[in-house]
Amino acid sequence: MSGDKNHSVPSHWVPTSSRQAQSLAWTVVLNMADPFEVRMRFTSQLQHLNASVSSAQKAAQYALRFRDMDEDLHSCILEQLERNNMNIRANIMYFIEHFLDMAQRDGHPEYIRMMQRDIIRVVDAVAPDDGSGAANVKVVRKVLQGLQGKGYLESQAVSQIEDVIKERETNVEDLGLASPNGDVEMTDMPPSQTIPKAGRRSTSHQLDKRQIEQRIEEDRERHKRERESIWAVPKAENAEMDRLWEETSDFGEDDDRLLTEELDDFHKEMEIQSNCQHHHGAANGTRH
Repeated sequence: MSGDKNHSVPSHWVPTSSRQAQSLAWTVVLNMADPFEVRMRFTSQLQHLNASVSSAQKAAQYALRFRDMDEDLHSCILEQLERNNMNIRANIMYFIEHFLDMAQRDGHPEYIRMMQRDIIRVVDAVAPDDGSGAANVKVVRKVLQGLQGKGYLESQAVSQIEDVIKERETNVEDLGLASPNGDVEMTDMPPSQTIPKAGRRSTSHQLDKRQIEQRIEEDRERHKRERESIWAVPKAENAEMDRLWEETSDFGEDDDRLLTEELDDFHKEMEIQSNCQHHHGAANGTRH
């Protein structure tokens, strides 16, 4: 009996609820996780990112689950940005904004600080200055604006980066990608009409047909989701009225002048109708 007592589990180790049991189980899993395997799994998730929100959420949740390895997982993001084709780099760039949002909500700002530290390296990887990433300049610009709007990046830093990347934005048709992200008109065209025809000037950075079609489809999916989010109304009392109120501009002098003119026109129209009715009544009286 004494031996059993010495090897018994301490009372403070015994979970008092299912939630504590789950937390304890995750702690054991994290402590037993092989760092190399964690890196490999996260790398695979980054390589398979696409335009869907679920793929970004899955990768972000994985990185937050293994937050004790945040420096290693952050380095995975940088490595994949520098090693993969331009489509994967664009998908990872979009993922970064989603990832930082989840890190902020989950209370792990270390990922945000590391991204702030290495944002120049990220931009150079997604839109290199050798012309190969010209089609990704709009992607970089859009994500940077989102990060700035959410307070992850300072406006001065974004402005300085913008001065650099605008010089890297060349004619995307020369690079074999006629539908860069943000080109709404091109996203409604079938892939067969946006693939460069034979005889066009090509460069060493030209994407192959499969990559072009994949990029066009992902751009189309993102634009579709953006249009849906524009018209989405939160499920709250008077939410639609509040949104219309916020979108309505302030009342100014032009509005006051316009109302005065419309009121004058209304009075004139009423006078004309009144005169017409008066003459009509007089004419009827004459007939009698």
